[in-house]
Amino acid sequence: MSDPAALDADFTRLPDLPAGLFTAPLQRPAHVGEDWVEPRQTAYSAEEHRVWDDLFARQMEVLPGRAASAFLAGLERLDLARGGVPEFARLSAELGALTGWSIVPVPMLIPDHVFFWHLANRRFPAGNFIRTRAAFDYIEEPDVFHDVFGHVPMLTDPVFADYMQEYGRAGWKAMRHNRLKSLGALYWYTVEFGLVMEPEGLRAYGAGILSGPAEAVFALEAASPNRLFLNVDRVMRTDYVIDDLQPTYFVIESFADLYRQTVERDFDRLYRGLGAGFSYANSAVIDVDNVLHRGTLEYHLRGGRGSGALPV
Repeated sequence: MSDPAALDADFTRLPDLPAGLFTAPLQRPAHVGEDWVEPRQTAYSAEEHRVWDDLFARQMEVLPGRAASAFLAGLERLDLARGGVPEFARLSAELGALTGWSIVPVPMLIPDHVFFWHLANRRFPAGNFIRTRAAFDYIEEPDVFHDVFGHVPMLTDPVFADYMQEYGRAGWKAMRHNRLKSLGALYWYTVEFGLVMEPEGLRAYGAGILSGPAEAVFALEAASPNRLFLNVDRVMRTDYVIDDLQPTYFVIESFADLYRQTVERDFDRLYRGLGAGFSYANSAVIDVDNVLHRGTLEYHLRGGRGSGALPV
């Protein structure tokens, strides 16, 4: 993904934004600096702690036998079942002792270059708010439950933790080539919605799957979605859907396999061959794919979430 010598990158400071770079315009709140880090973690109310506990309990009803072993081990190592929204300072101390990562509170989605900078320095930005009961089943912007429950346990795995840091460092190169959407697709199909083949069978390691009960079952057991083995060049040319269950999931053989396919890939050469837009629809199966399961796409053909279609 990254080559510090070739990039002459200084990961200790925020990267400069190249002229003409396309990135989402986000308005920085007045109370945070250029790093977008909140002065302190939110003091959650008793009801907000109960929301966390109820979300946690709901997920633990569906994740055994579906979540990656590294995720379940991370939950146990960090003792996330102790109740209430975890304290970031405690989490950071425990995670730091395991893999050198820490958690920092941010007010909302943050700009790409700031996100890359935090990851490159082994800091994971977590939303400093929790969803309401009204948004219990679905929230557009990632909250503390998605970020901490979904992402942080995986950071206890040394290989995955290194992958996440390298992903952050790769942001410098993606910005230089103006290919943030392509790098975003890689994050989407691995960190958010990735599946891994374990000796016991297919398991989920992506936070978007692990933090939602419907997706946890749909991704692994439904007939609708495609399940394809990861091909980095193909994934970075593939569109993705942000507001519904995924038409396609990509499978890795191990986290070492994920690291090898990405960190050891010559991304300069890859970016030079990429177009400005995506080449493949999120439901496509193409001739280069190594197909584990070709989906029926019934859920999406019936209209997906908005139509009330069953996730089958």
